[in-house]
Amino acid sequence: MVRLKERPFYLDDKQIEWVNNTIASMSDEEKVGQLFIHLTPSRDPDYLKNILDRYHIGGLRYVNAPAEEIQEQNRFVQQNSKIPLLIASNCEMGGSGGMSDGTYVASAAQCGASCTKQTAYDAGFVSGVEAEAIGCNWNFAPVTDIFFNWRNTIINTRAYSNDPSEVIALAKEFMRGLRQSNVAPCAKHFPGDGTEERDQHLLMGINDLSEEVWQSTYGAVYRAMIEDDLMSIMVGHICQPALTQKYNPQVSDRDLLPATLSPELLQGVLRGELGFNGVIVTDASHMNGLWQHFPRREQVPRAIAAGCDMFLFFNDPDEDFGFMMEGYKKGIITEERMHDALSRILGMKAALGLPALAEKNALVPQKDALSRVGCDKHLSLAAKAAEDAITLVKDTDHNLPITPQTHKRIRLYYLMGEKGGLIGATDAAREIIQEELERAGFEVTLNDGTSREKGSTMQYDDEVDAALVFADISGYARENTKRIIWATHQSNEVPWYTTHVPTVFVSLNFTTHLHDVPMVRTYINAYGNTREIIRQVIQKIMGKSEFHGHSNETVWCGKWDTRL
Repeated sequence: MVRLKERPFYLDDKQIEWVNNTIASMSDEEKVGQLFIHLTPSRDPDYLKNILDRYHIGGLRYVNAPAEEIQEQNRFVQQNSKIPLLIASNCEMGGSGGMSDGTYVASAAQCGASCTKQTAYDAGFVSGVEAEAIGCNWNFAPVTDIFFNWRNTIINTRAYSNDPSEVIALAKEFMRGLRQSNVAPCAKHFPGDGTEERDQHLLMGINDLSEEVWQSTYGAVYRAMIEDDLMSIMVGHICQPALTQKYNPQVSDRDLLPATLSPELLQGVLRGELGFNGVIVTDASHMNGLWQHFPRREQVPRAIAAGCDMFLFFNDPDEDFGFMMEGYKKGIITEERMHDALSRILGMKAALGLPALAEKNALVPQKDALSRVGCDKHLSLAAKAAEDAITLVKDTDHNLPITPQTHKRIRLYYLMGEKGGLIGATDAAREIIQEELERAGFEVTLNDGTSREKGSTMQYDDEVDAALVFADISGYARENTKRIIWATHQSNEVPWYTTHVPTVFVSLNFTTHLHDVPMVRTYINAYGNTREIIRQVIQKIMGKSEFHGHSNETVWCGKWDTRL
């Protein structure tokens, strides 16, 4: 059972009294509602009021929009909720994860590549300041997964490192920055992503490490985070056979469950071995990794019965609320388990001071707090993060520097990610790249990648001084891996031209493209597609500033030819 006076809550008697009195005053419907975090598709006041009145939700997440709109949405829901809401952002990289106009500072991979731990602190700091400015009090970060498998595209740029000790150090720095604001961190995704290439949006993941290896890697990470007063953990739709079988030796392979449904992983490992006393929240429940074992009627209450405290997102609100209520009425969720979950949920709200803020009508700051979003200070931190992290992975042919004086005529190749995915691809970055190259003094010709024809190589040599390839490939939840997909079969954008002109390949997102372009001899990881990052990449290509970032072994993708 929860210990509210201990880590990570540290509640006093008055706060504990509020928790207990609030639970005692709740109807069954209000108890069930507190277990849900709703992903709202609409900011319409009538819609939001109906959600609050009908389902009594404990938390809210939303679709990103301009900061002013999100702040007003958050003000409305807090003013119309009987119990203060946990309002979550997804600020892993800065304020950009919580609002469309927030500041992108640095991805976890960028923090890992940086020459200083300050980058991780700054990312957490800006995440907290900008999230708090719009009325959020919970951040679904840091990501504490370990990038063991280079093929994994879910955490390619969302993981700090392939080294557990670096993950611990940088995640702690992120949390230290975040805690400068009244925003609770949430580490994810227990028992740990990054060992395989498959995507839990599409199927149940498997962390297949032995118990010994898991304890020295992911276990070490979670122990360190818990000892640092981590208040909440998001569990993934990922099974861990070795740990499950330790607590249930009779379990068959077919009966292995994702952590979201596994008492062995939640109660045996997370609560028991690791001693975690905070809030456990499921990963998004619409992900298919949750769906392959039980029908929805069973998934919903079984997640809470297994040991999760909050259920992330409705599928169908009426249906899921009914399933949870049915599970409570039938005893699938026992009174003891319900009381424990509610105590942790309300305990986190009390630890954040939400009841006191509600009394002062101060759960959401005034409109002038929006001046913190995208402010000059935060933009300067983003610029410093780019300066410290952009990485020259290799330049084995010594192609750099490339300047307008030495290589004026540039053939620009732009590789775009998937359209229609969770992170939809656009050509916005291509326009920025071309603008910044021309501003720097280059003459730029954009390549037509839809053609297979290479044309006359002698004419190419006469017309092109250097080739720059920018890959802006991102996305997940549509396929289990994400690699370069050329515009057409045998496209002329495939780097055949490396033997003709100096060629530089710049990745604006995934760090492992060398697997698909080993023939490229100059390769840069930039970690973002903002104008600031693109501008600094071009400055570094021209030799006007140095590369300070560093890479780890994952960039070589386990191949010898990528190093050439």
